[in-house]
Amino acid sequence: MRIGVPKEIKNHEYRVGLTTGAVREYVANGHDVFVETNAGVGIGADNDAYAAVGATILDTAAEVFDSADMIVKVKEPQPSEWVQLREDQILYTYLHLAPDLEQTKGLVASGCTAIAYETVTDNKGGLPLLAPMSEVAGRLSIQAAATALQKSNGGRGILLGGVPGVAPAKITVIGGGVVGTHAARMAVGLGADVTILDRSIPRLRELDEMFNGRVHTRYSTVESLDEEVFSADAVIGAVLIPGAAAPKLVTREMLSGMKPGAVLCDVAIDQGGCFETSKATTHADPTYEVDGIVHYCVANMPGAVPLTSSHALNNATLPFGLALANKGLKALIDDPNLRNGLNVHRGRITNAPVAEALGYEMTDAKQAVAA
Repeated sequence: MRIGVPKEIKNHEYRVGLTTGAVREYVANGHDVFVETNAGVGIGADNDAYAAVGATILDTAAEVFDSADMIVKVKEPQPSEWVQLREDQILYTYLHLAPDLEQTKGLVASGCTAIAYETVTDNKGGLPLLAPMSEVAGRLSIQAAATALQKSNGGRGILLGGVPGVAPAKITVIGGGVVGTHAARMAVGLGADVTILDRSIPRLRELDEMFNGRVHTRYSTVESLDEEVFSADAVIGAVLIPGAAAPKLVTREMLSGMKPGAVLCDVAIDQGGCFETSKATTHADPTYEVDGIVHYCVANMPGAVPLTSSHALNNATLPFGLALANKGLKALIDDPNLRNGLNVHRGRITNAPVAEALGYEMTDAKQAVAA
């Protein structure tokens, strides 16, 4: 199969769909890999590095799209990219379609087969291709919150870990999944006072044991959410419903009860955000204020650390990508976990949460591919 790797064009996105090590694996399996010039410069991999492992370097994204049977990216295709997709082509990348009607329309119109990293599953029901970026984003959320809390950035002017004689910052993490766990780990490591809210008692037990009492755990109710958000210096939104739009858990009305200069960091922004006042921002302009509350809502947080992120992502995506390259669409028939990643196929929506969120009729993924 011919594999295409265009350069990412989202604002301040420095990751790359395939690292040189991943390219080497595809080539070793007999596939041709076409990489857009300078696609890997953000991780320190120049054209020579890609050529040395067997890739063909092409001058433009258009040439990559024209040459490839499968496009491997990191972020969702931008408007200039989705119009270059075609019916006989596989797109393998993050999509986050539920809050993005325009992108969904573009992919449907293209007729391509679009596989979303974030809905591929494993045998335990986990999300193995989302997990590595959730780990990165969770850890980065605390760095972002610490920076946003500085007075010069509009925050309260509080040090995350405090100092002897001065209390540390209070961090509330909404959601005890991968993002929330890694956010808590970073915050605890910096000496903050951390509370995790979740609606799963078994998960709260796991977190209590994991952190040996160093974090507070609370069952998430309207009352407990109010109390923790109002008392927090920073709130980390780490809620995920696989494939679906994130629920709006913190309303605008609640902002008036928060501490002036407190920070909301919405890691769920790719799925529409879990704060009512969230809107996607970029690394170039990461924060804004609403009612005196600083919002950090960067939609590609792991792009800030592309070297770490690209390698972590490729470690997870490579086995499924090779299966697609080796078997084509048959890989979707053979592997139900990979098939769960199928969101769009030849003009049809094949993911139930996406279809429900956007008002599309849902087609069974296996039936769609078999047809």
